[in-house]
Amino acid sequence: MAFDFKKEYKEYYMPKNRPEIVTVPPMNYIAVRGKGDPNEAGGAYQQAIGILYAVAYTLKMSYKTDHTIQGFFEYVVPPLEGFWWQDRTDGVNYADKSAFHWISVIRLPDFVTKKDFEWAVETAEKKKKLDCSPAEFMTVEEGLCVQIMHSGAFDDEPATVAVMEKFLAENGYVKDITAARPHHEIYMSDARKVPPEKWRTVIRLPIKKA
Repeated sequence: MAFDFKKEYKEYYMPKNRPEIVTVPPMNYIAVRGKGDPNEAGGAYQQAIGILYAVAYTLKMSYKTDHTIQGFFEYVVPPLEGFWWQDRTDGVNYADKSAFHWISVIRLPDFVTKKDFEWAVETAEKKKKLDCSPAEFMTVEEGLCVQIMHSGAFDDEPATVAVMEKFLAENGYVKDITAARPHHEIYMSDARKVPPEKWRTVIRLPIKKA
């Protein structure tokens, strides 16, 4: 049975539909940075996702190549995630998607080193005939956060964030969104196959004591 991050680390991927506080440890990611409307057909965001999955699956299938990754075990590629922010906005303004800055990411197993990552980028580029040079090896330590499972379309997220903010106020916390600690989402549904009303998205916000 392949290791599944979603099942093994439910506290990070499967929160309830009510706010909960969590301390998130350092994690390594494949990352691609960009800006602009993620819904733009063939735009930067769609291209970034293509790069992420090309590198992610190259690493997943590395055991079938002559590249040996120390400590490798078979695993399910973790879900797509995104860090989002807009200039001069404390949070996210969904009405102005063209103003988005984003870092689209897929988590890496801990056994993947920077050297393994570089091999995967080079290999994916040759095999897929795709420019994978925008991909970065990125480590993020989110620390203290509040998170919730949002059900429904992305444009409906403000109501869920309002529930999170009310919870924080009642429990002595405030949001701590900064350039280093942006709004974070984890996409638990395949938007290509599931209707928007059934999408499930982990929303995670950095916090601190009030």
